[in-house]
Amino acid sequence: MAGTGNIVRTQERKLRFAVIVPILNAEKEAERFLTALRQQTLAPDIFLVIDSSSTDRSVEIFTNAGARVHVIARSEFNHADTRQMAVGMVADVDVAVFLTQDAILANADSLKFLMAPFEDPAIGTAYGRQLPRRGADVFESYVRLFNYPVHSEIRSFEDRKQYGFRTCFSSNSYAAYRVSAMNKAGGFPSGLITGEDLSASANILLGGWKLAYVAEACVFHSHRYTAWEYFRRSFDTGVQHTQIRDQIKQFGGPEGMGVRYVLAEIGYLLRYAPLRIPEAVGRNILRYIGYRLGRIYRSLPIFLVRKLSMHRGFWFYAREAAKS
Repeated sequence: MAGTGNIVRTQERKLRFAVIVPILNAEKEAERFLTALRQQTLAPDIFLVIDSSSTDRSVEIFTNAGARVHVIARSEFNHADTRQMAVGMVADVDVAVFLTQDAILANADSLKFLMAPFEDPAIGTAYGRQLPRRGADVFESYVRLFNYPVHSEIRSFEDRKQYGFRTCFSSNSYAAYRVSAMNKAGGFPSGLITGEDLSASANILLGGWKLAYVAEACVFHSHRYTAWEYFRRSFDTGVQHTQIRDQIKQFGGPEGMGVRYVLAEIGYLLRYAPLRIPEAVGRNILRYIGYRLGRIYRSLPIFLVRKLSMHRGFWFYAREAAKS
């Protein structure tokens, strides 16, 4: 089990930052997560954990590690609103760094590298590079290679002609936000099923700040999804793109990025795993069908939407929000 010890920095410095982690039954990941966090050369000023009523020893473990743990009902969790609540709880810091419980900082300077761009007051948000976890298969690894290249980038709204929809791409597993920029840009938009990172980054860019992709700031984080899980994840992405349709139109539609992904994936498999190309074709067809169904979710019966969605709990939340 993870050892004890306060992770939080106590000395004053120019830029104060918080590490914020939403968790649910994180006991299995806690040891690796906390060990990596303790080893950072730049420690956070606040370590905040939002626990969705875990039934294991998560609260005890993170409290012993020096975290400020805030427990909410599981039904209250929502990707965007829970993160926005957390930002409000660390209003005295300059930067809020979000990690998920399964995103393991890859080296001792990961947080140092992620925080470095914020020395430039024009940077409103930054995200790091995600590396495939140990034992990742070829599909799992390629997603990380495509989305998180080896070279860092600084992007602004004016760069949308070059980058298109990728201009506002970010991550909800490992990203940082200048709190003042977040507040002026409206924070995480309420009621999104997923993709709150992308929407917040888009608003920050629209507000005149810049986004930094920091390839040197690495975490190990990937998932091995089945074809059905890819379908359901793509369904939720389609829902989210419908929810923020007007916003993403300002950066260009996401379909072009999807085409580039499929073509590049085939090229990658031709080199490293040619026998899995038929599987990739099938997976991508399912992903496309899931995405298109997600785009028309308002026309589908709610029982079907819940079955197709990966984030089934969201639909209970959305129903309760509509009543209020």
